[in-house]
Formats: sequence, C-alpha cells, structure tokens
Amino acid sequence: MATAAQWVSAARPRTLPAAIAPVLVGCGAGAAILGVHHSSWTAESWVKAALALIVALALQVGVNYANDYSDGIRGTDGAHRVGPFRLVGSGAAAPQAVKAGAITCFAIAAAAGLALAITSAWWLILVGAASIAAAWFYTGGRRPYGYAGFGELFVFVFFGLVAVLGTTYVIAERVSITSIVLAVGTGLLACAILVANNLRDVATDGATGKRTLAVILGDGLTRRVYAAMLVAALLAVVVVGLRHPWCLIALAAALPAIRPVRQVLRGARGPALIPVLGATGMTEFCYAVLLLIGLLL
Repeated sequence: MATAAQWVSAARPRTLPAAIAPVLVGCGAGAAILGVHHSSWTAESWVKAALALIVALALQVGVNYANDYSDGIRGTDGAHRVGPFRLVGSGAAAPQAVKAGAITCFAIAAAAGLALAITSAWWLILVGAASIAAAWFYTGGRRPYGYAGFGELFVFVFFGLVAVLGTTYVIAERVSITSIVLAVGTGLLACAILVANNLRDVATDGATGKRTLAVILGDGLTRRVYAAMLVAALLAVVVVGLRHPWCLIALAAALPAIRPVRQVLRGARGPALIPVLGATGMTEFCYAVLLLIGLLL
C-alpha cells in the first residue's frame, strides 16, 4: 500500500504553479476591469476566486493521477523512468485506487465549478465538463491526445486561455484585451512546463510509442521551442505594459528563468532536467504574482 508521502509525490507538487498562476492572473485582470476600489469587488468576488482556485488545483492533481493510472496500465512508466515517482508504474498502489483518486479530484473540481456556474453563468458547466474530459483523455482512452503530440495545445487552451479568461469572467462578468494577452503568456509558460517534462522523457517515450511533441520535433528543436515559449510570455508582459505600466514588474520573472533556459539550451538530459521542471513552474508562479501586483497597482 502506498504511503501518504508517495501519494503526495505522485500528485507532482512541482506542477501546481501551473494551476495557481492562471487564477492569480485572472483575478488581477478582473480587478483591473472593475477597478481595485470598485464596489463590485465584494466578498462574493473573493469566494468566486477561491472556487476558481479549487477547480484549477483539483484538475491539476486529478490529471496527474489520471496520467499515473493510464501510463501505468499501458506500461509507459517502465523500470527506466527518470521522472517523478509513479504509483502504478512502481507497483506501490493498485491501478483502481489511483483511478479512484483521479475521479475524486475531478468530482471536487466539478462541485466547485458547479457552484461557480450557479453564481455566474450556466455555460461554465460545459467549460468544466470539457476541462475534465481533456484531463482524462490526455493519456486515457483508446486514443490519448497526449500520445499524438497535442498535449501542449490542450495545456495552452485549458491552463492558459480557459483558466485565465474563465477566472476573469467570473470576477468581472466580462473579459478584456489585457486578460486575453496575459492568458496567452500564461498558457505559454504552462506549455513550457510540459515541454520540459517531455524533453526529460523523450528517449523512453519514443521507445514506448508515446509521441509527445518533444518526440515529434526532436531533441534540438524542442529545446529551442522551450526557450521561445518563455521569451514570448515575457513579450506578452511588454504588450500589456503599454496600457498598464506597473505590469512591467513581471519582467522580473525572467530571473528565475535564466538557469533552466541555460540548462535546456546547453543540453541537459534525463535526471538533469528534473530541476528544470520545478524552476519553470516557479517562473510561472512569479510571473503570475508580479502580474497580479502590477494589475492591482
């Protein structure tokens, strides 16, 4: 039986900034629309922000457990895996237990999302259903899209556009050009986390038939794509800074990005890329916190 520490490890805490960051950016964009001291920014707004955060975190942990389950029963997580601990692949937990963990997380996300839909707009139920489906079919089902090179696209859509714009909408009941531009930047950083993850596993994924974007593009091009995503995210800050100058403080997120970009471009492989995953997540988190501060100012 897996220990509590092993379950926490399999939840992949280093990926959680990808869930928290878009909610922070969306809250900042919503506050910018309302005005920080606007009477519409009430206790209800804080409740909605909290519910959006629960949805995002539950989906992120849920997709991590779902990937653990699906990759484990397919045999993708073999003995030579260099990434984070896996419950099913290691034999520490039964596949059905991990599947139940994923479903529980999705149920929590659905409950919080339903509360948001009731207080905001009914069509958010459809968005939530699509998000859960995307989380499961990343590596689940007969034809998982994560095995066909579409993982980054869906991460960009759901952990960038949907998460940022959805949070902005429930806070301000509309979106703005600023929120759209920052949703693109946030989505690119979320994609960079996945690119770093898949670059680390490119050899084993290719051998087991898992055709991630890194496998399709090849080692060298994948490394350049990773760096380009981080640069493009910073360019989004510059664009928004033309209207909201205080947002330019988010360019400081380039500082924690220097080391992982250097490691990737210098050819780090396998276990040497594990710290890159955490550093990229921290870059996205800093990006979001600084943008929130800038938008509030």
